Amino acid sequence: MSVRIKAGDDVIVVGGKDRGKSGKVLRVEPAKNRLFVEGLNIIKRHQRPQQVAGAQRAEQVGGVIEKEGPIHFSNVMLADPKDGKPTRVGVEIEDGKRYRVAKRSGTRID
Repeated sequence: MSVRIKAGDDVIVVGGKDRGKSGKVLRVEPAKNRLFVEGLNIIKRHQRPQQVAGAQRAEQVGGVIEKEGPIHFSNVMLADPKDGKPTRVGVEIEDGKRYRVAKRSGTRID
């Protein structure tokens, strides 16, 4: 399956606990069919304070760290650049170049 969502895209969550929320894609993991969205699917990790070799004090703070968790591709849709509503993504080839197109409005994404 080809990935049609890239880092930096605005997406809307259509399934799961964060349904209806939107955000910017931070990073994409195509091998696992997952992506990370800024401020969504927040998970808590308990982390020990770690000290970097040669440093005077602990660089990495310990405690409960909150960070974004992965979301499956099927649970997000790209936001249409025209009206901000969820849209499917098509591919248009012009002069040998590949462009992503919003199926809802027909506008080019990149």
